Formats: sequence, structure tokens, C-alpha cells
Amino acid sequence: QVQLVESGGGLVQAGGSLRLSCAASGRTFSSYTMGWFRQALGEEREFVAAISWSRGRTIYADSVKDRFTISRDNTKDTVYLQMDSLKPEDTAVYYCAQDNVSFRPRQEMAAMKSDYGYWGQGTQVTVSS
Repeated sequence: QVQLVESGGGLVQAGGSLRLSCAASGRTFSSYTMGWFRQALGEEREFVAAISWSRGRTIYADSVKDRFTISRDNTKDTVYLQMDSLKPEDTAVYYCAQDNVSFRPRQEMAAMKSDYGYWGQGTQVTVSS
């Protein structure tokens, strides 16, 4: 079965950086768009970033654009989220997710929770002011 295991969360001061990793297994990793979402305490889970299966097309939420970078290494079945210039409002549990659909058409980008069928357990990111 599909397993997604996140790592790399922790406590960091505002302005600092963290790199999250998500190791995937169970399906052909290179065939699926991968996404990152986050959920702050008492809030809905929200989209952060996604990277397509094909040629690494990326999209970002406006709140993280120019600060976060999503990437993938298909030789390691791993997706990353580099987070720079962190702010206290970035504090949340971060989840990686795998698309329901393989080989999603390039003109579509999976940015909704319903696009994803598999989720990791989450990793806590706390940014202190």
C-alpha cells in the first residue's frame, strides 16, 4: 500500500529555514503529482505547493510564493519542501500528499485536498517570533 513519511519539521525562529522531506512507497512515484498542505491549530487544512509528475511544473499558495520551494527526486521517491524566511504564521502541521490520478495532464495542477488520495502523518513546524 502507499506510504508517505514526512520528516524535517521542528522549531525555528522567524526568518529561519527548514527543509521538509517526504519519502513515498507503494506506487510508481514518478507517475504522480505530489503536494504539500498544512493545517494550523483550529484551522482547515490548506494547500501549500504542488509539483507535477512531468518536468516538475510547480504551483504555490500566494502566502508562501517566493519563500518556499517544492522539488522532487524521482530516483529517491522523495519530495521536498524548502522553507525560507519563515514567519510565525507558517506554524502548522505539514502534510505531504500524493495525487489520486496518474499522469495528470500538464495543464491541470492538483491544488485541492480532493485531488489527493494518500496522505502522510504530518510533521510539526513551529516558528517563534
